[in-house]
Amino acid sequence: MTTRSDAAERLARMIRIPTVSAELDERGRAPFDDFAALLAELYPNVHRALDRERITEFGLLFRWPGADAELDPVVLMAHYDVVPVDERDAWTHPPFAGRIADGYVHGRGALDDKGPLLVILEAVESLLAERFVPARDVYLSFGGNEETFGSAARAIADAFAARGITPWLVLDEGGAVVDAPLPLVRGQAAMVGVGEKGPLTLRLSAHGDGGHASAPPALTAAARVARAVTRLGAGTFPARTPVGVSRMLAGLVPSTSGPARRLYRLLAAHPRLTARVFARLGGEPAAMVRTTVATTMLAGGTASNVLPSRASATVNLRIALGETVASTVRRVRRRIGDRRVQIEVVDGEEPSPESSTDNAQFALIAAAVGASHPEARTVPYIMMAATDSRHFHRFAPAVYRFAPLAMSAELRATIHGVDERVSIAELERGTRFHRALLEQLPSRSGA
Repeated sequence: MTTRSDAAERLARMIRIPTVSAELDERGRAPFDDFAALLAELYPNVHRALDRERITEFGLLFRWPGADAELDPVVLMAHYDVVPVDERDAWTHPPFAGRIADGYVHGRGALDDKGPLLVILEAVESLLAERFVPARDVYLSFGGNEETFGSAARAIADAFAARGITPWLVLDEGGAVVDAPLPLVRGQAAMVGVGEKGPLTLRLSAHGDGGHASAPPALTAAARVARAVTRLGAGTFPARTPVGVSRMLAGLVPSTSGPARRLYRLLAAHPRLTARVFARLGGEPAAMVRTTVATTMLAGGTASNVLPSRASATVNLRIALGETVASTVRRVRRRIGDRRVQIEVVDGEEPSPESSTDNAQFALIAAAVGASHPEARTVPYIMMAATDSRHFHRFAPAVYRFAPLAMSAELRATIHGVDERVSIAELERGTRFHRALLEQLPSRSGA
């Protein structure tokens, strides 16, 4: 097993390469090529023993032949691109310096998603050094543009489908090991995403007469768009409890006591009640049970005293499981109730199905959590953000989202934020998780 400091230094070197997919035009491809070259340097066993394939300019796919090639394989996913940094933000350590300090590796991508990528490679590299052979084929699927909608991961998933390969298990980023995941719940829980909401971006636009602002009409283009936005409030979409949320509540019952235990049992058994309660709580609980709407950009006008002839708003929605892109757009149109507001689908994907928790795959994840974080209870939940794994969900029945790292609420807030960092101790635990998962893959007799 590699030492903590070695793994931390490897991650620090990964962070020092600014693979910012949203800044591809400014930075060029060089950082992404440099990152691929760095992986070859840091993980020689992986690159010597596994077949490596470039799919698109940013997809890296490794195949580790298993003892029985006829068994459906496992796909371990991560992405190596990161989001931009706002230069106005004050970081304790520069975001691309890859500093190791105070028991942490600091920098953009430490948690999302270079740290989770590293612990996969640490596990595979060390197992290869021990001449371990997995029970079935194992693929490592690394995308370089997840933060810009994941075309590399889509192409990799398409390659699997075209080759007639249906993974037995797909595991990507998503949940983590967290403390007190919901109110009145004690202890740690390993939150494993069994489904994810669908991302949808709409552009609302309106036209109107331009002119001097001193004599505005009753309803300008900007005011029409503003009115449309205000009509898309929190109650635009009905609240419904996905099966995964009910399973999550049931899984957390043993971590409660007294009245809290009775409450969680009640909520787990009555999804309609859960929907009403979570909707009233707002925030993350409400986002679990309904499609969310967030206006993210507004545009229009060229001068402070000129009426804009065109105004627009960009709206980001996360479609709840059980709904579709088409049904969501129809509800938005009805809610706005203004034919002069044009609604354009900029991009959108359907929410995923829910993967089972009553199968060997979920049991394997729980067993691996027992090896890495024995104090944590493995619990399903529904992802509110999008991951690359959604592309596999079209044809793979067992897709899960879990990064085997403990993250406090404060640490989770650094993802896409300021002072992102990962505990060095968690890199060791994450490596232990993936070693346990790979060592316990079922063979033909246990499949």
